[in-house]
Amino acid sequence: MLRIGSLLVDPPLFLAPMAGVTDKDFRLIVRRIGGVGVVAMEFLSSKGLLRGERRWRRIMEFSQEERPLAIQIYGSDVDSMAEAAQIVEDLQPDLCDINMGCPANKILKGCSGAALMGNLKLAEQIVRRVRRTVSVPLTVKFRLGLDDKRRSYLELGRICQGEGADAVAMHARTARQMYRGEADWSHIARLKEALSIPVLGNGDIREPEDAVRRMRETGCDGVMVGRGATRNPWIFRQISALLSGGKIPMPTLRDRRRLILDHFRTVIDRDDPKLALHRLRTFTGKYSQGLPQGRDLRREIYGKEQPEEFLVLIEDFFQRLKIDAAA
Repeated sequence: MLRIGSLLVDPPLFLAPMAGVTDKDFRLIVRRIGGVGVVAMEFLSSKGLLRGERRWRRIMEFSQEERPLAIQIYGSDVDSMAEAAQIVEDLQPDLCDINMGCPANKILKGCSGAALMGNLKLAEQIVRRVRRTVSVPLTVKFRLGLDDKRRSYLELGRICQGEGADAVAMHARTARQMYRGEADWSHIARLKEALSIPVLGNGDIREPEDAVRRMRETGCDGVMVGRGATRNPWIFRQISALLSGGKIPMPTLRDRRRLILDHFRTVIDRDDPKLALHRLRTFTGKYSQGLPQGRDLRREIYGKEQPEEFLVLIEDFFQRLKIDAAA
């Protein structure tokens, strides 16, 4: 069990915020499978929130079933971040998180996300103002730094702690690395040694054994899983089982088929066709990772122009894997 401010997190496992992925549907899938401590929304633009854009209002919808839930905001203007934090506070999430780690070029160009690791004075001002604005537990997520020559994570971690953040999470790559190469968890161990507030580790948690090993090696207080959860939404339940000394529950191909079809039917029933197509393509690419003949499935999505075609595609794919369609 982990305490972050007033919030008790058990188990200490976190679904990372991912744009276009951790929407309400996917958060509920992970929550209902079990084993996750906190789920996070897609990150939210502070200025978009203040403009009241419909896109952001839709993303901010969540249900009580998802709790504990974190809402992450990003931006580079201190006043806008404080006002956005107030909007978040009004929604009463379980955690408010500040994004200082996104490596996407469009975010960096706005001096947001990981760009703040190159401007620690501004980063400090943002954490201070947001901390004064919200009463819910506050966390900050960042990376090692902008590149290998500008690793500022220890300084930023101390700033976050000094300004009242309740925990920090670090993806163990630089912004320049994006998602290439291997995450270097030795730096997470260094960050843990340097701080007294909880430290969460993130990066390359592909298998449940990865999480347990990393926690033991680094002494970090919890693990955040991103891409590994899109390939295997059961990973939190599996990690939790390992942490408690149990056996890893393995999903069957029938389990995978049922999850994908249920998810896709929800998307098709709710979203307009254009948005539904985008989400179905995204999640077909994610879910097919690690499946037998998954590459074939990813190739077959090209040319599909109607959402309902994806249901037929998934049914046919699992039929070829000799999964009983009536199961």
